[in-house]
Amino acid sequence: MSRRTKFGLIAGILIVVVGGLFFLTAASRNKRAVEVRFDTVQPQDLVASVTASGRIEPQTKVDISADITGRITQIAVKEGDWVKKGQFLLQIDPSQYEASVARAEALLSASTASQVQARANYDQAERTVGRAKELSTSSPNLISTEAVEQAQTAFDVAKANLNAANAQMAQNRATLQDSKDQLAKTRLISPLDGRVTRLNVEVGEVAVPGTFSRETALLMTVADLSVILAKVQVDETDVVRLALGDSVRVTIDAFPDTAFVGRVTEISNSAQLTATATAGGSSDRAVDFDVEVTISNPPADIRPDLSATAKVITDTRTQVPSVPIIALTVRPHEVVPNESAPSGSEAADTSEKKMVDTEGVFVVREGIATFTPVKVGIAGEEYFEVVSGVQLGDSIVAGTYQTIRDLQDSAKVRAAKIPAPGGGNK
Repeated sequence: MSRRTKFGLIAGILIVVVGGLFFLTAASRNKRAVEVRFDTVQPQDLVASVTASGRIEPQTKVDISADITGRITQIAVKEGDWVKKGQFLLQIDPSQYEASVARAEALLSASTASQVQARANYDQAERTVGRAKELSTSSPNLISTEAVEQAQTAFDVAKANLNAANAQMAQNRATLQDSKDQLAKTRLISPLDGRVTRLNVEVGEVAVPGTFSRETALLMTVADLSVILAKVQVDETDVVRLALGDSVRVTIDAFPDTAFVGRVTEISNSAQLTATATAGGSSDRAVDFDVEVTISNPPADIRPDLSATAKVITDTRTQVPSVPIIALTVRPHEVVPNESAPSGSEAADTSEKKMVDTEGVFVVREGIATFTPVKVGIAGEEYFEVVSGVQLGDSIVAGTYQTIRDLQDSAKVRAAKIPAPGGGNK
């Protein structure tokens, strides 16, 4: 055997040995157990809820604005005052409207006098034409036909003048009533019992009608605080889970140590578009729905526009099999089409299998984690209800999140070491 042949043989043996060692090392690494946290399928009381934020609002409030233009001369209330229905609130300068009433009264007096005069002329013309006709019938030679016609014409004119005077008097009467109505609008009174929750003006400012801008015309707001609402915005994906009468736990930022009980009393049928969605005009925009919650026993010093958070209870379960939310994951799973009862051509070939993403958990048996599809029900704060797929007492992988995300089916697992309080592991 030549030297070159010997060196080639030795090199080949070394390559085989190094490759074998590498393969054994890799195999041992693959067989190394993954450290995970274990849990068991156990019965839990679950509460499904939807959380949304919004603001406190009174059920009934009235925004008071002016129907006329004028300078504010008196404000009889302050923001926060309690008022009664009919109580005087604010005075707008009545000078020009009082003058308008005076002019209308004078015109009505003048038209009344004209109507009296027209009535007298009408009565006189009516008597004259009556005598002329009677005389023409009894003694035709004593009165000419022309005189009878003149009397009739004078009567017709008097009648027309009386009708015009009546119409003028009615017009002036309506003008007077309108002037009085305008004058009455200079004095604003409370439309309901409640509290002045907003006062936007000061004495000396000019009140204007809200023809073009409601915000500019708003003088004050009076709210009935006997019934308080929490108006919250619920995402479109959650609103379908709500129903009228659902129990609600309301927390108000201004009362951090107190939770209030309420009920869902109204769910909007149309969405309130967010500012971003309105500006963007995208077809996949996010939308929210207004939901009103009536608070049962609101605090006496509550105010509108306080920030609030409502937790709506949508469903409950008592002692149902449950798994931690973190344990649920998604993996491609091989299914037979006829197992899911498809219809049409998909069910023609029952022997063909396909892979679909399926929700499930890793069930641990004898140190091996096997992905098992499950069907879940409602979700609590930390647990999912399990309808099918696993049984009470089954051991499952429950953490960590990254471990479950990377875990492979049929992987070998062992319990992770939990750091002791004083340091080290146990």
